[in-house]
Amino acid sequence: MIDTINIAVTATSNSRLSQVDFNNIPFGKVYADHMFMADFKGGEWTDYQILPYQNLSISPANSAIHYGQSVFEGMKAYKNAKDEVLVFRPYDNLKRINKSADRMCIPQIPSDLFMGGMTELLRLDRAWVPKKAGTSLYIRPFVFATDEYIGIRPSDTYKFMIFTCPVGAYYSEPVKVKIETEHARAIEGGTGYAKAAGNYAAALYPAKIAQQQGYHQLIWTDAKSHEYIEESGTMNVMFMIGDTLITAPAGETILKGVTRDSVLTLAREWGIQVEERKVAVKEVINALKNDTLKEAFGTGTAATIANIATIGYDGKDYQLPQTGETSFTAKVLRELEGIKSGNLSDPFNWVHKI
Repeated sequence: MIDTINIAVTATSNSRLSQVDFNNIPFGKVYADHMFMADFKGGEWTDYQILPYQNLSISPANSAIHYGQSVFEGMKAYKNAKDEVLVFRPYDNLKRINKSADRMCIPQIPSDLFMGGMTELLRLDRAWVPKKAGTSLYIRPFVFATDEYIGIRPSDTYKFMIFTCPVGAYYSEPVKVKIETEHARAIEGGTGYAKAAGNYAAALYPAKIAQQQGYHQLIWTDAKSHEYIEESGTMNVMFMIGDTLITAPAGETILKGVTRDSVLTLAREWGIQVEERKVAVKEVINALKNDTLKEAFGTGTAATIANIATIGYDGKDYQLPQTGETSFTAKVLRELEGIKSGNLSDPFNWVHKI
């Protein structure tokens, strides 16, 4: 049950909905009409409001710009056959944003603020939730420091916001990835498990190099030895070696993905052997060489399931087998999309109805 919160609503007088081609939606470039906003000041969250989507006015001395005190989440909303709006596992995102916030010295976001703000925003912009298969409304909650202060300390004030955007597929084709053995995404004791903005900024340079070499993304390895696989770009990564689904354990350096957990839950439900353990680069390369690596894929909110077609390592590209409709990857994607859209039963109570 969501506690009632008082939200001041200013509805737009000029909706942009009619300008959107829902048959051709670029990812992350089209934004819905409204946004939710709240401020943390004097030790409490206040000023809950929904406004027309617009730019912000901030001080050049804003501490988030200078010191990176910012965390975010990503969720998706869908329409079912009854035209109801469904959100996939939002309470897990609430739990994770607060875990990230704790690591970054940001105050906790109460459940009524997170869920209440999201609910009212989606009620107002429900027409922006697309119905076409393979599309959804991406939901971006985030919080950042707002002190006007040039000095390294946790901010005293913060802004929590949510905006949404209709999206299509994040990857339009199976991805080509490179195993990274020079740069590192995260270290033990660092912020790798948090969805902190700075984590993604630090990953841009090595990812840019890989893209210049023809790869879509990196598979990150551990910072100490680069012997063990961690995650891939914006996704957790999984391997089907033989009949076993293998993935690195979530921990200090690996984000605990909601889609990751959903895939592992379904795999176990289907009787597939699952191993959450260290995954050696050599193990994956040997499996590629002896044809025991049947499937490899990334899991994440944006991509859902992204098939990996090619893995580059030590100057050589290894091609993976083409996955068909009977593959685990295809089956788990169909199951997740069916649950999210309300077309399949939801035995795990993952779907939250608005």
